[in-house]
Amino acid sequence: MLREIELENQLISQNPQKSMMDFFIDYKFIEAAGGVVRSGKEFLFINRFGFWDIPKGKMEKNEVPEITAIREIQEECGLTGDLKIQKKLIDTYHTYIFKNKSVLKNTHWYLLDYMGNKTTVPQLEEGITEVSWVEEEDFSKIKACTYFSILSVLSTLSEE
Repeated sequence: MLREIELENQLISQNPQKSMMDFFIDYKFIEAAGGVVRSGKEFLFINRFGFWDIPKGKMEKNEVPEITAIREIQEECGLTGDLKIQKKLIDTYHTYIFKNKSVLKNTHWYLLDYMGNKTTVPQLEEGITEVSWVEEEDFSKIKACTYFSILSVLSTLSEE
């Protein structure tokens, strides 16, 4: 019985990218970028709307993902030191409803090293109420109250 249910939710396509675009034709597409920021043994997280998250934001016109990631991290967390991208981690996709419109968001994720003062300032106008440096052995508090896509990003850290 389980196998039958799984088959009902599958789509076989000769052109998966076109099929995906057809499926999401009525969605607004947004590209964003952000990153996991590391300073020594600590990683940077934000608390937005009661959930732990990683700083990220929308790409501006003609902006490349790497620049977006650095800009958004600085804006959302108030960091003033040097941020350096070490590597690309993963791309994630998720959907949500905003102003009664379905949105498909593609986020480009990076691992960054931070050299500078660890003092942070949450960007309150973006709903960020807390910015916190967390050691990897304390990720359980983050994982217990975050989004599924963030768990995917964090899982790439253990692959290093």
